[in-house]
Amino acid sequence: MELTRIGEVRRLLAAYGLRPRKSRGQNFLVAAGVLDKILEAAEIRAGDLVVEIGPGLGALTRRLVEDGARVVAVELDAGLLLVLRDVLSDYADRVRLIQADALEVDYDALLKTVVGRQSPEVGPAEGMRDVPFKVVANLPYYITSPFIAGFLEAGYGFERMVLMVQRETAERMVAEPGTKAYGALTVLVCYHTRAEVFWRVSRHCFYPPPAVDSAIIRLFKREQPAVSVLRPDLYFRIVRAAFGQRRKMLPNALDHCIPGLDRKAWTRLIRDVGLDPQARGETLTPEEFGIIADACAQMGFDPPAVV
Repeated sequence: MELTRIGEVRRLLAAYGLRPRKSRGQNFLVAAGVLDKILEAAEIRAGDLVVEIGPGLGALTRRLVEDGARVVAVELDAGLLLVLRDVLSDYADRVRLIQADALEVDYDALLKTVVGRQSPEVGPAEGMRDVPFKVVANLPYYITSPFIAGFLEAGYGFERMVLMVQRETAERMVAEPGTKAYGALTVLVCYHTRAEVFWRVSRHCFYPPPAVDSAIIRLFKREQPAVSVLRPDLYFRIVRAAFGQRRKMLPNALDHCIPGLDRKAWTRLIRDVGLDPQARGETLTPEEFGIIADACAQMGFDPPAVV
């Protein structure tokens, strides 16, 4: 069964009474050469543990297993799970199918059930952050940014992520300060990983074709954050506020994002650390955001946690 041919994809969907669901970002990859590029970027070795998000009809899943990986595949759609169980029946000992919303999964606990073969009811995994794993996925576009942000902020012990994403999102993740694409996602990705766009993918490589082109991006987890800051929570609060109103100068954008600091106080603080109060967030490097955040931390500002 060739799962990267449009005719076969259509036939398989029809056999199970399914249609691609736009609301769930279901665009199935129908280009074997692009699958080759995903595997090349992932550098799968025998025994690798891989988390796959949105396996769809299992084309990538099968290739991962054939290259020697153990795969934990998270799929929300019950109809696609029926297809996956049949398509992957020969690989049942190396694939664990999980029906869940990828944005709500505790991946430490999930991987503990796979590696430790314990009950899913077991709590957060002790020591799982020392077990290396990879994330390899053709992500539904609508969950891309929240998935990446949530995954990185959770501190999971992955080795690398190889993701098919909307090309615009990939460009945002590797953008330089001062560019239109540079934003809070850029800073978050830079803080936790080294990112590179590995391959650009035409929209015509999917069925049905989406409205935009895609890209394969690789994120390598850093051993230490790119920026050393006293309070990471404070750092990212300032970053989010700066880009939340990116047209405004920093004192205006940051006004009251931290209780006790109004525009005048921000102007003084930014000037005192040697930066320009008239600058906008999009012109600051991740390190310069760190300078501002550490100045706040040293002054004793302790904003309430973001819910």
